Amino acid sequence: MKKYEYPERQIRAFFTKDFIRVYQAYSDAIADSALENGTFVSPPFSMTRMTWIKPSFLWMMYRSGWGMKDPGQKRILAVDLTHEGFKQLLDQGVLSHHDIKKNSSNIEEWKTKIKNSNVVIQWDPERDLLLNKLNHRTIQIGLRAKSVEDYCEKWIIKVSEVTELASSIKKLVDLSKIDEANSLLPLERELILN
Repeated sequence: MKKYEYPERQIRAFFTKDFIRVYQAYSDAIADSALENGTFVSPPFSMTRMTWIKPSFLWMMYRSGWGMKDPGQKRILAVDLTHEGFKQLLDQGVLSHHDIKKNSSNIEEWKTKIKNSNVVIQWDPERDLLLNKLNHRTIQIGLRAKSVEDYCEKWIIKVSEVTELASSIKKLVDLSKIDEANSLLPLERELILN
């Protein structure tokens, strides 16, 4: 049986008919507040800084070093968003890198768009369980200004913690129990947006 090859850019996420899950990593203060309030509130969360959301669990593990990279990213949160909110973010997004093959606007127009946009879309190499780069990419979505407010006040359905899950998977990886580790990963499927 031929192994499935992912397209270079495809949005994959854990989702149901009610929500799409993204991940973020934070300090104890922000994580505790978000879990208590069911969303991010300021303080301790900053509404004025850009915040990045990631549908890929393994890319979040790469970025945070399984929650062990630094104290500001030691708590891994799963944030369930409405489909409508996720779609609005994508509709507002501007690609973080100008690609003349995929974007007909000139570089100056793109610079103006990226400067004025509240949502930045970035495609980074997806990671495997050993956090090695894969040949396909995963989406990250950067939010600022109004999009951060909408994210926190309109679109978040639930915030839960997956730090313990991350730790369990990492322990299995360290023991070379890759199949067991793989069985604990959230099932991320292609997200078809209408």
